[in-house]
Amino acid sequence: QVQLVESGGGLVQAGGSMRLSCAVSGRTSSSYAMGWFRQAPGKEREFVAAISWSGGSSDYADSVKGRFTISRDNAKNTVFLQMNSLKPEDTAVYYCTPINYAGRYSTPIGHYWGQGTQVTVSS
Repeated sequence: QVQLVESGGGLVQAGGSMRLSCAVSGRTSSSYAMGWFRQAPGKEREFVAAISWSGGSSDYADSVKGRFTISRDNAKNTVFLQMNSLKPEDTAVYYCTPINYAGRYSTPIGHYWGQGTQVTVSS
């Protein structure tokens, strides 16, 4: 069993930056590849970024590539998402979850979801 707690969201102006954190407990984060997904109002949840269990491989959705960076600290069982040059279309609830790593085609393992963290980007 895995517990996930996302944090770091809030309100930011377009062009700003924000860093999300995901604390993983129950099983050490180093046991899993991890991904960030997001869900905007009225839309389906979509893939944002993925990182392998070692941190040596990562990939991104085209919509965030070059602006977002995923990283992890296995000693602290934490996964991060650094978001720069934010756009209003990045507004969503962001979730982290264990994944089957396949680059941008990574898929969640099971149904491990936290409460998410709201990111709102104003224009």
